Amino acid sequence: MITIYVYILDTLADWELGYVTAELNSGRFFKKGAPCVSVKTVSFSKEPVKTMGGLTIVPDCGINDIAVRETSVLLLPGANTWNDPKHGAVIEKAGELLSVGATVCAICGATVALANHGLLDQRPHTSNGAGYLEMFAPGYKGQSFYVDKPSVADNNLITAAPTGALLWAKQIIEHLGVFQANTLESWYEYFRTGAPQHFFALIQTLPSSDEA
Repeated sequence: MITIYVYILDTLADWELGYVTAELNSGRFFKKGAPCVSVKTVSFSKEPVKTMGGLTIVPDCGINDIAVRETSVLLLPGANTWNDPKHGAVIEKAGELLSVGATVCAICGATVALANHGLLDQRPHTSNGAGYLEMFAPGYKGQSFYVDKPSVADNNLITAAPTGALLWAKQIIEHLGVFQANTLESWYEYFRTGAPQHFFALIQTLPSSDEA
């Protein structure tokens, strides 16, 4: 069982999570024999959170409920409230998860939170553009590891800019191994280009109903 913990906080950037959470929760394109996946929202308290899009989300569990094991995945979305000290606890948990080989995925403002805690100092990563982390994370020392791409996967650490949400989702799904390679490629190309041939190619990669 793979457990996906989605950290939620006020002003969460809704669109950054859409591709990856929809696919991991629904499992609609999973390959035959893919591991079971459970998606849970987590926050520093049990109070409802209001997203940037105005949606209200009630967390399923707290930070202390995150299982520190290799099969755990922590998704950290962008938000305008990452500089609040109360979110430091989940970044400490992210460090614990990385140390045991679990997967941590951060996008947009969440990369600043990782940078502030030194978690990007020794690993390839990206963010919202060259100079962004220096501007908002005074203690950041990972300049030599910065990669100017929409999303960067370094084994169990996957970081992205806000414009890289689709590629970020692809890299997360690929790392978890829940899609066939050709399914993932067709899925990505369809949503990247909108070209119908990729949609039909995607459907053709799926197991027939009698094989599922």
